[in-house]
Amino acid sequence: MSLNPKIQDWHGLTVWLVGASSGIGRAVAASLHSAGARVIVSARQADLLNDFAAQHPGAQPLPLDVMDAQALQQAVRQIVRNHGRIDLCLYCAGYYQPMRAQQFSLDEAMRHLDINYVGALKLLQALLPQMLLQAHQGQPGHISLVSSVAGYRGLPKSLAYGPSKAALSHLAEALYLDLSPEKIGVSVINPGFVATPLTAQNDFAMPALITADQAAQEILKGWARGEFEIHFPKRFTLWLKLLRHLGHGLYFRAVRRATGL
Repeated sequence: MSLNPKIQDWHGLTVWLVGASSGIGRAVAASLHSAGARVIVSARQADLLNDFAAQHPGAQPLPLDVMDAQALQQAVRQIVRNHGRIDLCLYCAGYYQPMRAQQFSLDEAMRHLDINYVGALKLLQALLPQMLLQAHQGQPGHISLVSSVAGYRGLPKSLAYGPSKAALSHLAEALYLDLSPEKIGVSVINPGFVATPLTAQNDFAMPALITADQAAQEILKGWARGEFEIHFPKRFTLWLKLLRHLGHGLYFRAVRRATGL
């Protein structure tokens, strides 16, 4: 069932990817560039953005920190001034460090919350007025947030990461309820394990591990189908979805048995 307008032809569309210096964000940017979109890539690491632009002629690097609300507002104004509109914005900035309660760090927990969730709020403050203006002009855009299956339910080593992603998924649902009547698309992306610099920290075998390029193709397929939740790989995420329906006792036993933790 399509819950959003389907995006199947990217030629001439202006897309802005926030958090696109590596991993899933960079792979999606490359795929969109190949599909004919006008691509703007943002992140803190200007050298990586410049490298992407050099490899993808026409792509525009726009360095910024998602914690800088003023920089985000300036970026929206610059993109609209240069291109007239923003057809899709993908928030894929992310931070992950494994954490368990025995090694709890408030600083680390807050860093997860800031980058994975608060940054998205600051982006929305800058982006929503433009998206609503476009919608009232009959040209609505699309907002997409990269969350994680770690936000489905509590998991070991995810004491800081999981709650930040759960908040992002909840935010996407609330946004959809408000913005779908305006014809503005909203989607949430819940990847399983994807080979990126973030997951390279894991010291355990990651089931159903896929590449960032494979993840990018799944995301574009989800946008083309008009999905609200884009999750992959299905052979892994569907099992996690089933676990969401277990009572707490069964769920905790199943997770401990599967992880040994």
